[in-house]
Amino acid sequence: MLAEMVRTDRHNHRQVAADSDLAAGVKALARAHQSMIWSRRAQANQMRSALREFYPAALAAFDDLTSSDAVQVLRVAPTPAAGAALSKTQIAAALRRGGRQRGITTRAATIQAALRAPQLAPSPAIAAAMGASVSASAAVITEMTAQIAVLEEQLAADFEQHPDARVVRSLPGLGTILGARVLGEFGDEPDRYATAKSRKNYAGTSPITRASGTKRIVLARHVRNQRLADAIYLWAFAALTASPGARACYDQRRAAGDTHHQAPAGPRQPPRRHPARLPHPPHRLQRNHRLGPPHQPRNHPRRLTTCSRGMSSCRVSSRPLRQLAIASRP
Repeated sequence: MLAEMVRTDRHNHRQVAADSDLAAGVKALARAHQSMIWSRRAQANQMRSALREFYPAALAAFDDLTSSDAVQVLRVAPTPAAGAALSKTQIAAALRRGGRQRGITTRAATIQAALRAPQLAPSPAIAAAMGASVSASAAVITEMTAQIAVLEEQLAADFEQHPDARVVRSLPGLGTILGARVLGEFGDEPDRYATAKSRKNYAGTSPITRASGTKRIVLARHVRNQRLADAIYLWAFAALTASPGARACYDQRRAAGDTHHQAPAGPRQPPRRHPARLPHPPHRLQRNHRLGPPHQPRNHPRRLTTCSRGMSSCRVSSRPLRQLAIASRP
């Protein structure tokens, strides 16, 4: 198939543009950094599922299980009994080990109140087994966080060496990490994308319009580079604080009724509808109201009768056959 495409449709294709070695290295580091973050989130979801079964007070105390506060406290108190026995001094010491420097006393009191809230106590054997699982998950998350920081430092160093780093960081909302992801996924070859539409198609930000007759629908493009789509999604929200135009577009779409996740996509053209199918004004249907003539019952009796073209299945009429014969005369 590939040979046939090259032989017959060579004029419709272009040569694949290769990236530089520096851009390829940035792409590899950016993907490793992003994969590590996704893996940490998956590990946190696994720990959240375990805590929901036997330790719901921990979920009430911590919104983000990947934070240093949650990890350090859960490593000290992985079971409900150990959490209820913690004092404010012990919680404050765990928060300091996690790196917190401000509001330690207030945060320690809030965590203690949440851990001592009434909850169903599991059996000692189940609590010990689930506590070991939570302790292991907290240790894994701690190590993942440390490795994410190492990858972030290496990624920032390699990204700053690229000649296009300054141009990428000049865009509103793009910093070192998001800029490195965008540069790595798009590539640094200037002739890779023939038009801006081609770049948007690769990023998955251009919608797909499907029209047939009087119907027209605009859909999102789901077949795309998921890593680049994730970076652009975060870029759209980061631009709200750096670009007045992005903020004005977001506020306009929110006022029009879009949700928080739909507003950064910008204005969308409403789908065209047939005038007879417009929802306004609303049509109020009564209980016995019909939109058209009643249908004939399907269980009407039938029988074989003689017709001009032979035997045919006709409905049995309630009128006598003599009346039908007289009515059919000219």
